[in-house]
Amino acid sequence: MSKHDRWSKLLELLAGEGRIEVEDAAAALDVSPATIRRDLDELAEQQMLVRTRGGAIAHGVSYELPLRYKSSRHAPEKQRIATAVAGMIADGDVVGLNGGTTTTEVARALALRAGGSREGRGRREPAETSAPAFTVVTNALNIAGELAVRPQVKIVVTGGVARPQTYELVGPLTVGVLNEVVLDVAVLGVDGVDPQLGLMTHQEDEASVSRLFAERARRVIVVTDSSKMGRRAFARICGLDRVDVLVTDSGLPADTAARLTDAGIKVHAV
Repeated sequence: MSKHDRWSKLLELLAGEGRIEVEDAAAALDVSPATIRRDLDELAEQQMLVRTRGGAIAHGVSYELPLRYKSSRHAPEKQRIATAVAGMIADGDVVGLNGGTTTTEVARALALRAGGSREGRGRREPAETSAPAFTVVTNALNIAGELAVRPQVKIVVTGGVARPQTYELVGPLTVGVLNEVVLDVAVLGVDGVDPQLGLMTHQEDEASVSRLFAERARRVIVVTDSSKMGRRAFARICGLDRVDVLVTDSGLPADTAARLTDAGIKVHAV
C-alpha cells in the first residue's frame, strides 16, 4: 500500500471515528505500528490531525477531510450519481457547480456527454464558432481546470479566495459574480442532509456560496452518497424546501426516501 493510500485510509478512519489508535490502524491497514506512527507524525506536521499518546484525534468536532484524500471514498456510487445527473441536464443549460468530489464527477460526466453530443451531430464545427453544449459556472478551481480544456463546454469561474482544503473560491468576489448570473440548474454537493435543518457543510463561507448558487437557479439538484443522509455539519446551506431533486446511491433507506418524497423532492437512488 502506497503512502498516499495509507494516508487516505487513516484520514477516512479519523473522519468516521474522531480518533484512531496506532495498533488498531496498523491492523486495519495491515502494516507495522512503526509505519503508522511515522504516517501520523507526518500528517500532524501538515496540521491534518493532532497526535496523542498512542494515536491521533481530529482537529475539531466537525472534521473536514481534504478533497485530495476524499476522491476514492464511495467512488463507484459517485460515478453512478454523476451519470444520472448528466442525463437530467438539457443541451444549452447554464449549470452551477459548487466544489466537492461528487460535483467533480458530475463535471466529468457533463464533459463526456458534451463530447458525445458534438460527435453525434454528424459534423465537426470549429470550437470557436459552435455553441457550447453547456455553460458551467463554478467556484471550484479543480472543476474549472478540468473543463477549461473542453471546447464543448463554456466555463465561467467566480473570483474569490481559494480554500486549500477544497479548492473552492469564497468571499465577496465570489458573491459578486454569482449575483450577476442566472442559472438553469444548480448541482450542489453537501456534507450533510438533515431532515429538520436541510443541507449542511463544514465551512460557513462555503455554505453562503452554495446558498447563493441555489438562489440563482431555477432548479436545484443535490448530489450526495447515502452516508451523508441524516448527518449534520457546522454550517447550514438552505432548507429542503429549496431542493427539487436529490440523487444518491441505492443505500438510501426506504423511510428516508419516503420522507423526502413527501416533502416534494424527487428522489433518484442509483
